[in-house]
Amino acid sequence: MKPFLILQLRPETDASDDEFQAFLSKGGLSADQVHRIRLDQERIPDTLDLTAYSGVIVGGGPGCVSDAPDKKSAIEAKIEAECLSLMPEITTRDIPFLGCCYGIGILGHHLKPGAISKDQFGEPVSASPCRLTDEGRDDPLLKGIPDAFEAFVGHKEAMQQLPEGCTQLVTSAPCPFQMIRFGQNVYATQFHPEADAHGFETRIGIYKHHGYFPPEEAEALVDMVHAANVHAPAQILRNFVDRYRDS
Repeated sequence: MKPFLILQLRPETDASDDEFQAFLSKGGLSADQVHRIRLDQERIPDTLDLTAYSGVIVGGGPGCVSDAPDKKSAIEAKIEAECLSLMPEITTRDIPFLGCCYGIGILGHHLKPGAISKDQFGEPVSASPCRLTDEGRDDPLLKGIPDAFEAFVGHKEAMQQLPEGCTQLVTSAPCPFQMIRFGQNVYATQFHPEADAHGFETRIGIYKHHGYFPPEEAEALVDMVHAANVHAPAQILRNFVDRYRDS
């Protein structure tokens, strides 16, 4: 099979490595079935051929596409620009794509500048109750997913309106656009399909001074994620891999 391209946007090595292992385990992939690029450490090669991959998976990160340019660090600006540089080809050619958390910001910003902002729909670190839309029930990436499920979230910005050409697949009361599809093969989630309780505990420790929550709440949040019933979202990642691994 052709490998999957995994683009990672986390400059913190512990968080990046944990996320990478989660993509492998939840997606049913081995390290030799993927091409990993940490965008904080390397550039996307000019010769990159997206048709050489089964699909593209984009991870999360602490950056926000809606931040003003002067509010972004040099590394955040680089990561964002590198990832956005692939989106015209991905969306024009409908190349299989799964953007996770930060990935919905990248896709939304590319399709409609201003669609992603901090105006509303941000969510604290939590297990958010989500539900499928009518269109979501018929989507192959949501096969085997119950109508209602919990997913790990934690984000300052969110999609404010659905860009043209997109379909809303998963929603929630705090954040209406939890999962969308553009065209037939380009997907993005606001929640983290790869995250389990241990992974989110790792991120809580790494990002407790990044403004997602008061640092003194970290211990209570760790207890919360371990008590949560979050299992269904991982099936979305596996469905993506299974659907496109032989395409």
